[in-house]
This record gives sequence, C-alpha cells and structure tokens, in this order.
Amino acid sequence: MSATLAPHIERVLYRPEEAAATLGIGRSLIYEEIRLGRLRTVRIGRRRLVPPEYVAQYVELLKREAEAVTRTA
Repeated sequence: MSATLAPHIERVLYRPEEAAATLGIGRSLIYEEIRLGRLRTVRIGRRRLVPPEYVAQYVELLKREAEAVTRTA
C-alpha cells in the first residue's frame, strides 16, 4: 500500500497562535494586539480566528507606525 500525500491546503483562518507564529511574535503579544483592536479577528462560536488579510492589514499598520516614527525623528 503506497502512502499518498495530502494536497497542500491554503489556510483561510488562523488560530491566534498560528497568526503569532506567522508574524514572529509571542502568544501574549498577539492576544494583547487583539484586545487593543489593532489586530482584527472573526468569531465562530467561542473561537477567535484571524483571516490572513487581517494579518496583512496588521503588518501595514506596523509599517505606517514605523514610517510615522521615522518622519518625526
């Protein structure tokens, strides 16, 4: 019996821990950013999940903040 590889499935929603790993930050920081409203999420039942486009929007927010600091420095 030969083993078959499962097809690569692109994630549509990340758990907060997965979003944190994608961003290279810790679990506590991801939940803090969610709590502050800086990283948006969706809810399914009691679960809080992060669509990839919200991760991208968060990165853009960080870039804008970095540019603002650079301009004022």
